[in-house]
Amino acid sequence: EVQLVESGGGLVQAGGSLTLSCTASGAGFGDSDVGWYRQAPGNTCELVASISSSGGTTYYEDSVKGRFTISQDNAKNTVYLQMNDLKPEDAAVYTCASESSSYVGDCPVGQGTQVTVSS
Repeated sequence: EVQLVESGGGLVQAGGSLTLSCTASGAGFGDSDVGWYRQAPGNTCELVASISSSGGTTYYEDSVKGRFTISQDNAKNTVYLQMNDLKPEDAAVYTCASESSSYVGDCPVGQGTQVTVSS
């Protein structure tokens, strides 16, 4: 079973940058597509970005295109989300998910990492 741990969140001013990390333990992570989700208070979860197991295919939600970049380092069992030009509306709890992750509704189960953007 793959277990995922998110890190890298924090408080940043609008226009700033953060890099989130999703590090996996357990077998099978390298064979799985991975996605980053976010949930702001009062909102449902939305898929922000995803990357295929090969790294050859990526997806970005429209509002983050050109600002966020998802990448992976299979040697480190880690998927990154580089977030540039952050906006107050990007503030949320960010959670990563693999194909074996559990969900509650639209939201993957995980500790997540908080991103706060001050205007």
